[in-house]
Amino acid sequence: MTGISVSHQGLRTLVRAMLSASGSGADEAAAVADHLVEANLAGHDSHGVGLLPMYGRDIVARYVRLNSHPRLVREDGVIRVYDAELGFGHVAAKEITEQGIALAKQSGVAVLSARNCYHIARVGSYGEQAAAAGLISMFFVNVVAGGLQKVAPFGGTDGRLHTNPICIGIPAGPDHPPFMLDFATSQIAMGKVRVAYNEGRTLGSNLLIDRAGHDTGNPAVIFEEPFGAILPFGAHKGSGLALACEIIGGALSGGPTNHSTAPRTGGLINSLFALIVDPARFTELPYFQGELRAILDHVKASPPAAPDRPVLTAGDPERSSRQRRREHGIPIDATSWGEILAVAKSAGVSDPLSLVGDVRAV
Repeated sequence: MTGISVSHQGLRTLVRAMLSASGSGADEAAAVADHLVEANLAGHDSHGVGLLPMYGRDIVARYVRLNSHPRLVREDGVIRVYDAELGFGHVAAKEITEQGIALAKQSGVAVLSARNCYHIARVGSYGEQAAAAGLISMFFVNVVAGGLQKVAPFGGTDGRLHTNPICIGIPAGPDHPPFMLDFATSQIAMGKVRVAYNEGRTLGSNLLIDRAGHDTGNPAVIFEEPFGAILPFGAHKGSGLALACEIIGGALSGGPTNHSTAPRTGGLINSLFALIVDPARFTELPYFQGELRAILDHVKASPPAAPDRPVLTAGDPERSSRQRRREHGIPIDATSWGEILAVAKSAGVSDPLSLVGDVRAV
């Protein structure tokens, strides 16, 4: 068996039980579980339930402050600054986005920052949240992970930054899917390297380098000494965007950055900067939505280079994955599945398999 397939309903039940047994209240357990499973449904297994072993370890180590909410530390016009104080980022970022949506609907724009979130996971989720309210959003996020930097700067040979994601979400109007651009500034997300490592498979070229700076497809260089690094996407361009996330998402929010002299504790900390905008304050909404849909259709009408692979725009792969995985189940590699069951048991869930229902080998 190389892995299993399980329903999203069963996974939600298992994750909620594990978090509840670890000390999360019902609302927090549901929020984190829903976020992780939705990431799996969207095809982003790097940001899904495979993170539970890390969460379990960090809860025990007290790197996560359970059942907390972001604290508003500064308010100035349309600006809001928050400190999540190491509470689950899934809760903090969702609540901050909710407040940003309300402010943008009132004032036309909201400018938000939040520091010290314990892992906000898939940033696209918050872009989708704003788009569902009819608003444009932009998120810049930095990642600090216990002093372990995993992404090399352009021209460098060791890790100096992390995967620092960016998200831009644009609603296209009722009954039309939004444009949802969500990407790590590294060539590959850290979690995708973890999945490949757990599955025992190699990755392609020009994604990772070993300790000497040589190209390698072996994901072990990220998890075993001597450590290598992930390359930035787009050479100097992605490296520059990663550094911009470090400064705007991290330093501007009052959160930590990855420089070598900063004090470090364990756990994974995200800080973010977000801009939420009401497009109706800038132009006539029917015009804007019509132009957006027209340009998306124009781009997707390009003759595909491969006949069986149509041209897609940002958000299309996630929508396709959701439909497929809701019907056929969510695949999880055998190593990750074993780790998930083990962390659930260690948290106090006596029979985690009984909670997930039908589990199929794949």
